[in-house]
Amino acid sequence: MRAESAPSRSLWGKLLAASIFLILSFSVSLVMGAKSTTLHDAWLALVSSASGDDITLIREIRLPRIAAGILVGAALAVAGAIMQGLTRNPLADPGLLGVTSGGNAALACALAFFPALNYFGIMVACFLGAAAGALLVFGLGSASRSGLSSMQLVLAGAAVTALLTAIAEGVALYFKISKDVSMWTAAGLVGTNWGQVRSLAPFVIAGILISLCYARQLTLLSLNETAATGLGLKTGQVKAVLYTLVVILAGASVALAGNMVFLGLMVPHIIRSFAGTDYRSILPLSVLGGAAFMLLADTMGRMVHAPFETPVAAIIAMLGFPFFLIIVRKGAKFLS
Repeated sequence: MRAESAPSRSLWGKLLAASIFLILSFSVSLVMGAKSTTLHDAWLALVSSASGDDITLIREIRLPRIAAGILVGAALAVAGAIMQGLTRNPLADPGLLGVTSGGNAALACALAFFPALNYFGIMVACFLGAAAGALLVFGLGSASRSGLSSMQLVLAGAAVTALLTAIAEGVALYFKISKDVSMWTAAGLVGTNWGQVRSLAPFVIAGILISLCYARQLTLLSLNETAATGLGLKTGQVKAVLYTLVVILAGASVALAGNMVFLGLMVPHIIRSFAGTDYRSILPLSVLGGAAFMLLADTMGRMVHAPFETPVAAIIAMLGFPFFLIIVRKGAKFLS
């Protein structure tokens, strides 16, 4: 009993620390930006019906943006962790393996062919595009006689991402909606409203909760698929569920914040460095860590060139590229 309770206590301590970090990130994001506000105004906006310019700014602009940032950050971090576990590939990330670029291409097509489509319809289109991107990557990566390897997966992801990005840009140019697509995909969380948050939240929350229920199975798959099969795990069924969750989480994120690369790569690696290889620890910590990371990146985007917005995707890409190079050099040791 004592041997089993020690990891549990350790996990709860890490969850508490991650929760405190998220609360601090939430507070910073709430009061800082092109126009700084006070903690007192933030408190009044949260707990009272008081009015005022700063309070209205917090309540109507920053709070929905923060809520969206929490959802998107958590979704992409969990999707990245699932993909790294399923593929046993340290470079796996929804943005690098065609999932988010598929959603981005579908978004461009939806805006071009169905300009009157509402936000829910756009989100469904992003789900379908993300699924198509994933199928293309895994289909192309499995085409060789040797089967699907980590290197083939990365190469296929790069090729499919380039293709889908070109399709999205070509559709945008041909139908003269480049500005609309760019504003949607590059602006990140700018202009997010409560209606979008309410549409997004059920998919992200459900996807995260179901993924937590499959944490034990994902741990077994990430360590040894043959051993997992020997233990009675229905690997095909589990993989289908987990890949579906990746599509839902990544598609919902693209529908709201555009094509975010590297967030799903960085956060699970950082979490794994102190949480180990058990996804019963990695996934819940990735939820909190991804949300906090997204909030800090978005706050940085608001402040680095105030009063103008720097796209949060650019901030994350600048942070993620050197991280990506480190992982390329270290290789699979990150997953050991």
